[in-house]
Amino acid sequence: MKNKLKRFATSFLPVAENRRGECIRCGECCKLPYPCPFLRYDEQGLSSCAVYRFRPPSCRKYPRTADENVTPATCGFYFVPLTELIPAKEPI
Repeated sequence: MKNKLKRFATSFLPVAENRRGECIRCGECCKLPYPCPFLRYDEQGLSSCAVYRFRPPSCRKYPRTADENVTPATCGFYFVPLTELIPAKEPI
């Protein structure tokens, strides 16, 4: 329960700038720490959310940071090292 509350509280913070990828509809994040009642699967086995337009911020932003990604083996999102980010150009 402690992790669930932490995830909710931090969901109002911005997503890390080094996050890359996209949702591959594996549904694993929707099972943290227990299966969401709005989780659905189609005939191809891809997950979807029955309340997608109204889902809470913790769902919208998962994984927000590399530390919060507890499903890295299945998640389509990943994080590149901050040293690989291209620095912003200085104004002329």
